[in-house]
Amino acid sequence: MVASRALSSTGAGSSRGVLRRASGASVVAGRAGSAIKQPTRFRPHRAYVRDNKTEQTDGDSDDQGVWLNGNGNNGNGNGVASSSGVTDEAMAAKSQVAFEELQSFLKRQGARGASSKDVLSRIQSPVEGEMQQQTDGLRNIVGERHPLLSAASEHLFQAGGKRVRPLIAILVAKATRKLYGLADVTSEHIRLAMITEMIHTASLVHDDVLDDCELRRGNSTVHSLYGTRVAVLAGDFLFAQSSWFLANLNNLEVIKLISQVIADFADGEIAQASSLFDVDITVEKYLDKSFYKTASLIAASCRSAAVFSDCTEGEKSLMYDYGCNLGLAFQIVDDILDFTQTEEELGKPQGQDLASGNITAPAILVLEQSPRLRELLKEDRLQSEGSLQEAMDLVFQKGGIEKAKDLARHHGDLALRSLDVLSECEEKESLQLMVEYVLERIS
Repeated sequence: MVASRALSSTGAGSSRGVLRRASGASVVAGRAGSAIKQPTRFRPHRAYVRDNKTEQTDGDSDDQGVWLNGNGNNGNGNGVASSSGVTDEAMAAKSQVAFEELQSFLKRQGARGASSKDVLSRIQSPVEGEMQQQTDGLRNIVGERHPLLSAASEHLFQAGGKRVRPLIAILVAKATRKLYGLADVTSEHIRLAMITEMIHTASLVHDDVLDDCELRRGNSTVHSLYGTRVAVLAGDFLFAQSSWFLANLNNLEVIKLISQVIADFADGEIAQASSLFDVDITVEKYLDKSFYKTASLIAASCRSAAVFSDCTEGEKSLMYDYGCNLGLAFQIVDDILDFTQTEEELGKPQGQDLASGNITAPAILVLEQSPRLRELLKEDRLQSEGSLQEAMDLVFQKGGIEKAKDLARHHGDLALRSLDVLSECEEKESLQLMVEYVLERIS
């Protein structure tokens, strides 16, 4: 399960591996402390959240879910897990209803015929002014203390990014403010959005160094332009700047939330490096890694936005759930695209993750069904001529892409459910459309 820090109302306290529930959303929380046996089933109706506080045991949940292991079933061959006395048939029906609800939502939104760019424009429309404020703020943050670092950082902010993470934070901020009859976001919300983008951008610089990537979003990476030393320093510089602005928000809960994200990035990279070409990696471990690398930042920024809106604990937890599941869906979709898109579309070589030994959802979900795929990854390590293409073909043939799509859609459904707490408004609709924006890339 995802290791995470449980915050009290003042941001204090921690535990490890404790299942928790708040506002109807059961969650995995905890970091450090006594070891508690991790559940062997991944529960789709749970979210990886550090902040919920009411403990529950593995047996008292009313949330049911699909058991996802290496071959996509529950180990009994029927693909559905049972718990708390609920029959397999009832749970299967519940999962099917949830899936149909999500499909119906996407169909309604997709009927408008919008392209990905059009969808993003519609998503941003309720908060265009606020987004402009955070963009202007980012331009002023880098400063001019060192021309080379400034040039590298400026290159990053102009490298084609869509500013999705600060957009999500601002949308949550405005939507949660409207719960209390307030129309405008605060200056803290804008600074939070800026910090979110700085941390994300810094992590990309370091990722590109670790992965030795020459291209990012179709543009040259910082380390390919300026060298590894400058790239590492540029990433450190942005992390330091974000930490300074974070401290000046003067909110202990938010400081703890966002600071933990930076540690999560390191956890994610270590988890990825230690599992290269590991054919025994489970879906749970993959989702752990995806949480650390992608979902943690989105989830923490969503909860932090709710904190600055003076929301209740339940509302803050549901916003975290939304960000967490949206982030997991986002990462799963990215991993699918590594198999399905061309080098031109990706801005990097197709299959680069698999070639480097980073085994992601499409491959994990079919490893048990393909001894040949396991052999190519474990024994050959994709070194022989044509082995990468053969491995990718096996993932397609065994249905790995479709299974991974189902997993991404499932997390999209969970994200949508977390928004029920919000009142009807443009910002809520945009947060719903953000799910479509993430999932339409695999439709």
